Amino acid sequence: MEKREQLYEGKAKKVFKTDDENLYIVSYKDDATAFNGEKKGTIVGKGSINNRMTNMLMQVLEKKGVPTHFVEELNDRETVVKKVSIVPLEVIIRNISAGSFAKRFGVEEGIVFDEPTIEFSYKNDELGDPLMNAYHAIALKLATREEIETIKKMAFTVNDTLKEYFLHLNIKLVDFKIEFGRLADGTIVLADEISPDTCRLWDKDTNEKLDKDRFRRDLGGTEEAYQEVMRRLMGE
Repeated sequence: MEKREQLYEGKAKKVFKTDDENLYIVSYKDDATAFNGEKKGTIVGKGSINNRMTNMLMQVLEKKGVPTHFVEELNDRETVVKKVSIVPLEVIIRNISAGSFAKRFGVEEGIVFDEPTIEFSYKNDELGDPLMNAYHAIALKLATREEIETIKKMAFTVNDTLKEYFLHLNIKLVDFKIEFGRLADGTIVLADEISPDTCRLWDKDTNEKLDKDRFRRDLGGTEEAYQEVMRRLMGE
């Protein structure tokens, strides 16, 4: 696998072309941002943890019938993925009230929902990733009705699978953001990452935050929290 020119650099990852036109290499960074890029910093070791965790969880989801872009982990920070065209929708599943949900609706954090909620936001940094519904997405031709139904079904399968998986690690899956992409033939697959950057993870017994909220809220111990999640994933 030959790594070629850089195609893109985002807040948390770089993407490179390879000698196979259908495959890219994703390289994870230690850079951290919050509040649509207003807050910036570094979480030492984050890139390695997020890369390895994402790859582990993508393989768990593949076994549950969720197709993903994962191909092969190259090293601590780099992974080969299928070339996809990202659907410009961020898909947010919530099991417990927290973050912007609690703020938006004026409720306390920690309310366990009877069933999970789903939200979409328009993946557009300039607009601040505004919330939208399926009708908006269809009107703007971001996705077809069929694609949205596929994405919703897959997102809830991801939630059911990861909720159970994390519970075995004594972790509550509070909420998470995922993204999907289209392969060349139009097939929808799970893309991007699954990590403490994109998931709210609380210790089951203490509700201690084990995710990026420690960085967002200046709680300290961010690196240790990421390491703790990885330690539990590895069964240490």
